[in-house]
Amino acid sequence: MKNLLIALCILFSTTLFAQEEWGNVNKNTVTLKEIGPIWPGCEGGDAAKRDACFNQKLASHISKNFKFPAGYQKKEKIRVLVDFIINEKGIVEVTSVSGGTKELQDEAKRNILSIPKMAKPGMMGGKPRAIKMTVPFTF
Repeated sequence: MKNLLIALCILFSTTLFAQEEWGNVNKNTVTLKEIGPIWPGCEGGDAAKRDACFNQKLASHISKNFKFPAGYQKKEKIRVLVDFIINEKGIVEVTSVSGGTKELQDEAKRNILSIPKMAKPGMMGGKPRAIKMTVPFTF
């Protein structure tokens, strides 16, 4: 009985010391960095270069492909916001369009939907992930 009591004391004390050595892990948090989608032709370089290339290609795409609706008359500054995601397959899906006239909204939506499929989708934790984006169109 004495040996059993000694064994239990040793077992209890070693588990107590082992946990003390690890520290308090209850307050630790794990953060995962979201990696943006990669536009075709922007595959090289580090993350900052890929992001800059993505932004440049997106701006270029919008300016090259935008067509003013027939009969559009310049008025005061008009802003249209297009919210969209680039899904796990690298394809654009528009979630909402707001502001401006119906014609300008339709054109902004058409422009965003004509974005090419991404070379790689957005990633988080090593897995493909849909990435939310918003693009403002100012007329």
